[in-house]
Order: sequence, then C-alpha cells, then structure tokens
Amino acid sequence: MVETDKKRDVIIEGAIKRFMHYGINKTTMNEIAEDLSVSKPSLYYYFPDKNSLVLGVIDKIFTDYFEIIEKDKSSDISLEDRLGIFIEVKHRFFQKYYMLHLSGGSPDSSLNSDELRAHFMKMKKKNEDFHAEIFERAMENGEIAPTDVNKIAELYLESLAGITSLCIMHGNKELFPSKKEMKAMLEKQLSLSKIFIKGLQ
Repeated sequence: MVETDKKRDVIIEGAIKRFMHYGINKTTMNEIAEDLSVSKPSLYYYFPDKNSLVLGVIDKIFTDYFEIIEKDKSSDISLEDRLGIFIEVKHRFFQKYYMLHLSGGSPDSSLNSDELRAHFMKMKKKNEDFHAEIFERAMENGEIAPTDVNKIAELYLESLAGITSLCIMHGNKELFPSKKEMKAMLEKQLSLSKIFIKGLQ
C-alpha cells in the first residue's frame, strides 16, 4: 500500500512539473509517462484519465495547504497574528503553483469540468469552515464582537481573493508576476486583514 502511494505521489509530482512548464491543456498523459519512464498501463492504473490526474494534483496541493495551516490552528496567538500566518502560507502556495493557473480565469479547458469545479467548491467550503472556526474561537476569547462567523469567513476570504485576482489581472497570465507585484499583493492582504479584524472588534 505504501509503495502504491509512493508511485502515485511520484506521478503527481511529475504531472505538476510538466503542467507548470507546458500548461495543463497542452500536456498529454503520454508525455507524463515518458517524463517519468513509467509504462502507460502503469500510469492509467493510478489515473484512468487526465481529469483524474488533474484532480489528484489539486488534492495534493489542498492537502499540503490544510496540513500546514492546521498546525497553527491551536497555537496560542492573537487572531491578527494567526490570520497573518495563514496569509503568508497562502502566498507561498500561490507563488509555488501560480503557473498551474488554479486561481481563476484559467486558460486551461482541462480545469473546466463539472467534477473539478465541484471539487474546487468543496475545498473552498472547507477553507471557509476552517476560518469560521478561527473567528468563532476569537469571538469566545473576546477578541472580536459577537458575529455570524460563517458569513464573516466567506467575506474575509473573498476579499483576500479579490486582491489576488487584481494581481493576476494587472500582470500577464502567461508570465510569472514580478517580485514587486508579489510583495505588493502580500502587503495588501496583510493590511486588509488588520483592517478587517479592527472592524470586528
């Protein structure tokens, strides 16, 4: 079982590299098999089609993301510091996986299937629920006034996503944003987070 998981992970890592370099749409299953020197039957054993492989890639990225933020969930720090850590984690993931174009407005039709859209929505909901929990705890601790934590979590995350979208719109989707653009995006998100928390106090 461990060996099976290892092989699956190797295929996903190989797919991520090729997807980031050539784009999801332009990548074929044959090319991934050639890159990894695995037989096509072996590749199709783990992933019956490209859609399932893209799903595997998205799963890995979100699993890694939630694993990191869950670690900081129980640490005894202020709401502002906690949300600041989460923003920086998201920022690292955005930088690392930017060329997959997973942040909306994707030019890759491979990402437009109903199954993948449903999966994205599921992960979005999981992230909102996670943040709602954080706001709930802050409310119980008296850091913020009583509020509807689910609505607040949704509004907060959509506000941050808006800044990310503006960064993408200002740049060329096919190119990696400059360090200056990335830094400005992070600073704006951290500033917005501070203002948001003040409004909840």
